[in-house]
Amino acid sequence: MPRPDPATAALASYADMCLGYLAENPEELLAFMQHAGLDPAALRGAVGTPALQRGLVDYVASNEPILLALCANANIAPEAFMRVFHTINRTEY
Repeated sequence: MPRPDPATAALASYADMCLGYLAENPEELLAFMQHAGLDPAALRGAVGTPALQRGLVDYVASNEPILLALCANANIAPEAFMRVFHTINRTEY
């Protein structure tokens, strides 16, 4: 039986945190949806997909105030969040 990829599991977990934070902050959720070109139906349909998970983590990583607030609320170090961001955006040469 294949073992789950730790990076994939971390991505899903952090993406869930991002979406939860944005859902609690409607103005930030709207900004993300506009940035991503999503309407409410498209967002609902994309929940759980790798593309949306990456998009959520990328969006939060690029917005320091949201990153810091999310990390403070979740009691995680911003460095831990950024490690996940860098892992999923690593380019193999």
